Amino acid sequence: MPDKHLSSQFDSELNGVSSRVMELGGLVESQIRQAIYALSQFSIEVADQVVETEVRVNAMEIEIDRELSSIIARRQPTARDLRLLIAISKTTANLERVGDEANKIARMAKSIAHSGTPRSLPTLDLRVSADMASGLLRKALDAFARLDTVAAVAILKEDDLLDQEFDGFVRKLITYMMEDPRTISASLDLLFIAKAIERIGDHAKNIAEFIIYIVKGEDVRHATAEQVESALK
Repeated sequence: MPDKHLSSQFDSELNGVSSRVMELGGLVESQIRQAIYALSQFSIEVADQVVETEVRVNAMEIEIDRELSSIIARRQPTARDLRLLIAISKTTANLERVGDEANKIARMAKSIAHSGTPRSLPTLDLRVSADMASGLLRKALDAFARLDTVAAVAILKEDDLLDQEFDGFVRKLITYMMEDPRTISASLDLLFIAKAIERIGDHAKNIAEFIIYIVKGEDVRHATAEQVESALK
C-alpha cells in the first residue's frame, strides 16, 4: 500500500507539471498569433502586448524547472520516468525559445510600423508560414500529451514543408529588393521575421523528437524522418 501511495503521488506530480507545460505552450501560441497580427495590421499596441507577455513566459519556465528539480530530488526516478522529466525540461526550454522568437517578430513589427514600410511587401506570405509554424507547435504539444510517436514522425516531415516555405519566401524577397532597392531595409526586417517563424518550426520538431526519446529511449536528433521511422519499426 505505501508503494502504491507513493506511486500515485508521483503520478499526480507528473500530471501537475505536465499541465503547466501545456499552459506554457498555450501562452506562447497566443504570442505567435498576436505577433503576426501586429505585423499584418501594423499594430504597435498588440506588439507591445507580446513583449509584455515574455516576462510571464520566462517566469513560467523557471517555475517548471524548479518543480522538476524538486521531483527528481525527492522521487529519484529511474528509466522512463527520468527520461520523461528530462524531456519535459527540454520541452519547456524550447517553448521559452518559441516565446523569444514571437518577441522578435513583435519587435520587428513595431520597427516596420514606425518606418512606414510599403504595404506591397509580401507580409501575407509570412502569415501563412506563421499559421503553419503555430499549427506544428500545437500538434507537437498534443502529441507530447499523448506520447504519440506516430504523430511525432509526421511532425518531423511537416517541418520540412515549413523549411521549403521559408526558402521560397527568401527568393521572393530577393526579387523585391532587386526590383526596388528602396525596399531593401524593410525586406531585411521581413527576412528576420521569416527566420524567426522557421525557428518556431524547429522547436516544434525538437519537441517531437523528445516524444520518441521518452517512449523508445532513442535519441533521434539530427536523424532524417525516414531514419526515425526505420528506428521505430
